[in-house]
Parts: sequence; structure tokens; C-alpha cells
Amino acid sequence: MSTNKDEAASPEGAPQKGGAQQGGKDKGGKDKGGKDKGGKGKGDPSKADSAKEVAPKEPKEAAPKERVIARLQTTYRERVVPGLKKDFGYPNPMMVPRLSKIVVNMGVGKAVENKNRMEAASKDLTAITGQRPLTRKARGAVSGFKLREGYPIGTAVTLRGTRMWEFLDRLITLAIPRIRDFRGLPTKFDGRGNYTMGLSEQSVFPEIQLDKVEFVQGMDITFVTTAKTDKEGLALMTHLGMPFRK
Repeated sequence: MSTNKDEAASPEGAPQKGGAQQGGKDKGGKDKGGKDKGGKGKGDPSKADSAKEVAPKEPKEAAPKERVIARLQTTYRERVVPGLKKDFGYPNPMMVPRLSKIVVNMGVGKAVENKNRMEAASKDLTAITGQRPLTRKARGAVSGFKLREGYPIGTAVTLRGTRMWEFLDRLITLAIPRIRDFRGLPTKFDGRGNYTMGLSEQSVFPEIQLDKVEFVQGMDITFVTTAKTDKEGLALMTHLGMPFRK
């Protein structure tokens, strides 16, 4: 009878002991897991020290850009101003006439029939002046020309500062010498020291590639000065190098 009881008890006891061992392992596993969690909480001391040693980088200050002075502007200050003071006897250098702005205007009347002309003119004027032009619209309606109020009929650019001097330099040295049968510019001013000249085509500027020209388009160039008389304005533009007709 004892043997039977032992045999009957042994299968029931074995899983209990095994379960206890497994439970111990689970608890051990939990203990190990607790240690792992503790390890994660503490972190790696070497990484923490390295993080403390690395200092935050300070933003570098941008170097100030040097102001580029146009060649013709330097010529005006060094040669034109003394020359005009000598010719007209200005007691103060601030009284010497100077160039205020240059307005380049393209009238595109045929844009009413073909809208592509307006886009081509704006593209060419941007390449010539280096500045995006403004679109000029019709102020009134003209039935004879099939023109309605608000239609885009032209484009214009107003240049000041460095771009103004650079454009004038390129106009005098590169564009005007390429005009066909050029015999000098007329010397007629507007009575207030301002001067306007016209070009029959935009291809005289080297920025325009002849093989990409869609439409031949002329332009008007107006030089606005601080001169009070035409004589002073003519002297200013002559000293700057404008090739007037003699």
C-alpha cells in the first residue's frame, strides 16, 4: 500500500516542485528584469560624461559683404565732379549735377493682337537690365486700335544705384558702338536737364542672343538728372562718355 501511495503522490508532487522551480525562475527573471530596468535608469556613465564634455556650438556670425562700386560711378566721383566744378564754378560739390535714375521703356502695341510679344519683351528687358520690369496697362479704350482699358501694352524698368551705373557703362561701351551707321546722338534735351534716346532693336545689347530673339522690339531710355538747365545736363552726360553728335 505504501508503494502505491508513493507512486500516486509522486506524479502530483513532481509538477508542484517543478512549478515551484519555474516560479522561482520567473521570480528570478523578474529580479533580473528589475536589474535591467535599473540598468536602463542609470544609463552608461561614459556616455553621460561625453555628453557633458561636448559644449554647444555658437552660431558663426556672417561676414559683412563688401559694397561693390561701379566703375562709372568711380569715374563720376574722381573726374566728372572736378571737371564740372571747374566748368561752371560750383562752390559746393553738392551743387554738381548728378544722375538720379534711368528709365527703360518698351512699348508693345502689337501685344493686343499677339500676347506672346508681351512675354518676349519682358524677358528681353529682364536680361538687359538685370531687373524684373513692370507691366504698363492702357489707361483708356481706343476703338480704332482695338484697345480696351487695362490691356497690357508695355513694360518698363526704373534703375537706381549700382544697377543704374552698370547699365549706363554697358550702354556706352558695348551697346551704342554696335548700332548700324551710328553718327552720334542728338543733343536735344527736355528743357530740365533730362535726356531721352531711342533704340530700334534690342539686339545691340550683348545679353540678347540673336538666335533666340522672337520679335524685334525697340525701346526708349530716359536719363533723369538733377541739372537745372540743358547746358548743365549736356555737360554731365558728355563727361560721363555719351557720344553726342558734334
